[in-house]
Amino acid sequence: MPGAHERALDALLKRGRLRTLEARRGLDFASNDYLGLADSSALRDAVLAAIGRGVPIGSGGSRLLRGNHSEHEALEAEAARFFRAETALFFGGGFVANTAIFSTLPARGDLIVYDALIHASALEGMRLSKATRVAARHNDAQAFADAIAAWRTSGGTGQVWIAVESLYSMDGDRAPLDPLIEIADQNDAVLVIDEAHATGVSGDGGLGLGAHLEGRENVVSLHTCGKALGVMGALVLAPRAMRDFLVNRARSFIYATAPSPLMAASVRAALQIVECEPERRVQLQERIAFAGRTLLAATRHTPSGSQIQPIIVGSDTRAVALADALKAQGFDIRAIRPPTVPEGTARLRLTITLNTSEADLKALITALAEAEAEFAA
Repeated sequence: MPGAHERALDALLKRGRLRTLEARRGLDFASNDYLGLADSSALRDAVLAAIGRGVPIGSGGSRLLRGNHSEHEALEAEAARFFRAETALFFGGGFVANTAIFSTLPARGDLIVYDALIHASALEGMRLSKATRVAARHNDAQAFADAIAAWRTSGGTGQVWIAVESLYSMDGDRAPLDPLIEIADQNDAVLVIDEAHATGVSGDGGLGLGAHLEGRENVVSLHTCGKALGVMGALVLAPRAMRDFLVNRARSFIYATAPSPLMAASVRAALQIVECEPERRVQLQERIAFAGRTLLAATRHTPSGSQIQPIIVGSDTRAVALADALKAQGFDIRAIRPPTVPEGTARLRLTITLNTSEADLKALITALAEAEAEFAA
């Protein structure tokens, strides 16, 4: 007799939602390696140089034990300078960093108002938090203000935390950061900005869409290192008191083996590449613009204006079928289905990186238009 796990997997299969691990193959329209750094000679050389000067691969323990290495501290100092923040704290990944922020900084009696489409890692942190949490309509600044006002009216007296992504990972659209910081200022609130998909790509010097807000006492930002930076890990930028509180209270920091010192050295090298090679961002923006023009000419889909282009098709099974058809033609593009995205909005997530050319983009969009027409017939 099949057990509960087998029955659940079978139900996912029937609904077109069964997930499996796939090998890399075909042209890259699925990764977050926006600047093409992950397999670059520049990062490879930086890693070899770090090994050559004796940087260890493993840390050997928690940062609060013997795992704290000079490379971690050098990266944090460099990141604080680079992003123009007071302090930085390095985590092993964006998921654990977001979990740390939201499970640790907001306290019992506080309120977290978060964008309805915020990443699962932030939601996981909120689930562990003792604070009250309320979802606000996506990218609607007034909805955030209304939620705060309603909470205050009902007797809420604690600290307010506003949680958003600067560039949303499934829609490629931007948060209204300037209206949100005004709301934060008016309500003595802290604005938490997940810059994961903007880091290295957007804003002044690739510093993120909230770069002009860094260094403020009421702003915390998260910059992941495994997307445009091409490495792994995450940096939390925050005022010193919040940084030190995370070191003392964040369980996913305290009880985790420290990230590899070699990765810390690699992230520092990636930041230097972003700072010294602005042409990578220029090339990416040119590719994004080309993709938008081509998409408008060939399909019914509206360009997002960013390196994340959703191709919303609605049906789970149709999204999978379209992805499979494109993979068969040599394009690595993936179907994204609920619960990652809202019900009825299954999609292909097309990412634009420096790993593919304009000719590759044109070929993909042409194939997409033909596949959509075929499946509609």
